[in-house]
Amino acid sequence: MSSALAFLSLRRRRLPLAGAFFAPADFSDLALIHTIASLAGELLTSHYNPRPSSHAQFQRRNSVSLVRKVKILLCLFEFLKDSLSSSSSPSSLFPRSAILCFRELYILVYRAKLLLEYCSQSSRLWLLLRNPQISGNFHDLNQEIATLLDVLPLDDLHLSADVREQIELLQRQTRRSKLYVHPQDEELRRKLFSFLHEFEQGEVPDPEELRAAFIDQLGILDAKACRTEIEFLEEQIYNLEEDADLSLLGGVVALTRYCRFLLFAFQEIDVERCSNQAKKLRKGLASQGSLDSSFTIPKDFCCPISLDLMRDPVITSTGQTYDRASIIQWMDEGHCTCPNSGQMLAHNRLVPNRALRNLISQWCTAHGIPCETPESAEASAESIATACASKAAVKANQATARILVQQLSTGSEDEMTVSVRELRLLAKTGRENRAFIAENGAIPLLSPLLYSCNPVAQENAVTAILNLSIHDGNKSRIMDEEGCLTLIVGVLRQGWTTEARENAAATLFSLSAVHEYKKRIIDEPGAVEALANMLTDGSPRGRKDAVMALFNLSTYQESWVRMMDMGALSALVGAVKDEGVAEEAAGALALLMKEPIVAEAVGSEEAAIHSLMGLMRSGTAKAKENAVAALQELCLRGGFTLTQRVARMPSLGVLLQTILFTGTKRARRKAALLAKMCQRCESPASMALGNGWAFDRAPARTNPLRRSSSFGSGDVSVSVSMAISVPVL
Repeated sequence: MSSALAFLSLRRRRLPLAGAFFAPADFSDLALIHTIASLAGELLTSHYNPRPSSHAQFQRRNSVSLVRKVKILLCLFEFLKDSLSSSSSPSSLFPRSAILCFRELYILVYRAKLLLEYCSQSSRLWLLLRNPQISGNFHDLNQEIATLLDVLPLDDLHLSADVREQIELLQRQTRRSKLYVHPQDEELRRKLFSFLHEFEQGEVPDPEELRAAFIDQLGILDAKACRTEIEFLEEQIYNLEEDADLSLLGGVVALTRYCRFLLFAFQEIDVERCSNQAKKLRKGLASQGSLDSSFTIPKDFCCPISLDLMRDPVITSTGQTYDRASIIQWMDEGHCTCPNSGQMLAHNRLVPNRALRNLISQWCTAHGIPCETPESAEASAESIATACASKAAVKANQATARILVQQLSTGSEDEMTVSVRELRLLAKTGRENRAFIAENGAIPLLSPLLYSCNPVAQENAVTAILNLSIHDGNKSRIMDEEGCLTLIVGVLRQGWTTEARENAAATLFSLSAVHEYKKRIIDEPGAVEALANMLTDGSPRGRKDAVMALFNLSTYQESWVRMMDMGALSALVGAVKDEGVAEEAAGALALLMKEPIVAEAVGSEEAAIHSLMGLMRSGTAKAKENAVAALQELCLRGGFTLTQRVARMPSLGVLLQTILFTGTKRARRKAALLAKMCQRCESPASMALGNGWAFDRAPARTNPLRRSSSFGSGDVSVSVSMAISVPVL
């Protein structure tokens, strides 16, 4: 897996004849001819005499014809190479017009090589869908060969009779060549469209016709081949390739997924068993706390800029892959070129390299390395799934879901494991998919798998429930399923894998978005305590899910009791120091401290006040807003003594000034209220703010921009004197 050749097919598959191409510059005649001959020889070595097959090989006739033409051109280049080698003055043997033709022939052979590689590396379904366009690419090359041979000065090349005869014959053939689209390929392509049309009309295609098309004609012989086809098409979708019709591709992916289970049932059980063993190995290594650190990160997984493992690989306009953070920093520094190739960047749009990201994730899992899915990737997947949605895709996915749900109730343990994994993937994107899977009774069948002894089954089950819970209509189905909430909390506390526990926390976060369910989650034994533990000791992704869930639960008025008793309050205070979750932790504290007992408990910890002030200093705009809101609630509910302690913090005045000038609307309002409380305490903070502070109840819209500028929002505005002296820290 570490070999660069192993990832040849992962490079972005762009239109084979698109873009600008350049011939080698400043080459002598001999060097140029040698280069063209070498390139043509590579093409023939790779693509001459392709293996025969009893199944369809799309573009076979066009490919064979193109290879034969390049072979004839190679005879020309070999003759010229020999002539130059034996000449006494090879640098001036050919006229300038011939040299220009040779340069164009170099580009033509290079493009022919790209086109043949494109066809050999593409999936069968992709070639079938692009059949007219790719046939047109072959025809374009034929026309270019004819044009170049027309202008090539054969008389000045002093060719032998047999070579000249071959070139002239090729010239006549290419002049007469016409666009060739294989009629059987086109018939099969139309058949594929007819299957989609049947799904669109609410009908299910005849299984025997599907078998004939996919197995007999397309040559897709097993579940593994189906999976390969699906992954290739999804790569084109997520890379937003070419001028592809996303809704059509989405429909073909859904159709192929349906055929995978209809025609081949559950042939991947052995693959799943291997995955299960890998998971157990990972768990065992993690429990020993001695992960092997002697491995080398594959070069293909490292960003060319930072040389570190890529977390969010993206593709630039030049087709090169970089880690998102590194390439964004490169562009922010004013660079307009691709770091690897040196080419100008046509635009700054970055396309997620989903295929490479999946391989990196698998490699990280196998080596016990934490690997988070970027939020940008999740948002991109959802938006692209929406673009791919079509009636045919929805109906095909529904047909697949019926098979999978049925297998959950009647299949063997191994078949159920495969089914739940596929339901998880199917529910990952698409509102219609999530709704239909739940409507077909998947949730009662997924629930028992939450206490499965099979780590893979448990992880996929809780993740499937998480994906289903994203659809609002499914939240009630999950909460109404007897024992389901208890089992989710059980996975959160004692799940077999880290990912299972993290996804259980994410499920509680999703469910807690509904106000009626907050009390049930809070009252569920072990729920708040487990979230607090994950916030304290979990992975970055786990802490994020946990703090979001606790934030949602904090909006319930009576939640503070359980939060204090179960250690969630202490976990939130500690989380304010963590940049990744500080914003949400401060927001939750601001909500909880509306209760005086909570405010007193938080205020009793000096570190809590320092952490909130640190967030006011260096957090995001929203984090600063939540931090100043938390301090304002702390002073409002904690009494005079606590307010005085906050007010005496030496840097508070400067932080409040900064927020009053640069903060969000809510942050300015909270900062004004906090400053007013400090003023009442006759604190150093109020001294630092100067004597020009004046508080009134004037609406914000009446504050004009003048020497004494007013900052306010809602019911509070603050007039700040321009003569304020800022203390030196």
